Amino acid sequence: MKKILFLMLIILQAKFLSAQYKPVDQGSEVNFTVTNFGFDVSGSFTGLQGSIRIDQQNPANDSFDISIDANTVNTDNHMRDTHLRDEGYFDVKNHPRIRLVSSQVRATTRNGVYQFTGQLTMKGKTKKFSFPFTMMSVGDGLLFTGTLAINRKDFEVGGTSTIGNEVRINLKVLTTKL
Repeated sequence: MKKILFLMLIILQAKFLSAQYKPVDQGSEVNFTVTNFGFDVSGSFTGLQGSIRIDQQNPANDSFDISIDANTVNTDNHMRDTHLRDEGYFDVKNHPRIRLVSSQVRATTRNGVYQFTGQLTMKGKTKKFSFPFTMMSVGDGLLFTGTLAINRKDFEVGGTSTIGNEVRINLKVLTTKL
């Protein structure tokens, strides 16, 4: 009987140390910046979906599977946004979501900073990425922040020489506990 109670205590403890979260749009930001004709052009996406599992005792058990709605691209220029939704850029008709999935999460030597390694899938192309991020408690959820740089040509996004190849993506993802 003591072994059963002990086992139940371990299971309950693991349940409280490991938790599932879902990203929410309100309070989150997925922003990007790219150079066009020598000027920085910024934009954003919404439509966050997915799940995040956090194991506070062992970050190696953490997992992320989040996506955004590519059709929500917003650069505050309706004509440009319509063009970005076309086949030559995000091709939202055939590739409606941009997805980021972890393969490994590990704590770094800096307190509160973790290293994300995983795959980014955009426009049917998948590339491996690694970038640092922070995590902090906010109410009953968590806030994740991080920045990564990608080469747009790796995903066959755009083609003109007036657009810079490097795109900086700033993530501020607010979650609620499931």
